[in-house]
Amino acid sequence: MHFRPLHDRVVVKRTDEDTKTAGGIIIPDTAKEKPQQGEVVAVGPGDRDEKGERIALDVKVGDIILFGKWSGTEVKLDGTEFLIMKESDIMGVVEAKKSGKKKAA
Repeated sequence: MHFRPLHDRVVVKRTDEDTKTAGGIIIPDTAKEKPQQGEVVAVGPGDRDEKGERIALDVKVGDIILFGKWSGTEVKLDGTEFLIMKESDIMGVVEAKKSGKKKAA
């Protein structure tokens, strides 16, 4: 099944968090909170402004994002759980660190 979100909505797949703390303590499933980080798997075409022109979304498929604890609506498609949320529910995009190495002059 293929799902296409409408307007300014995005489909997000939560990323798995570690089941172990930095100190080595294993966290059972019942004590874990759902992660507030995920990967964008689909985006809508964008909302429209007062003139009827499309406003493009700032996120794209493949972006790793952070969102609020109660953001979005949980749905299950083909046995996989996803979140559908408006772009305004997204707090930001996690960007990969750039290498700190400098080129020799």
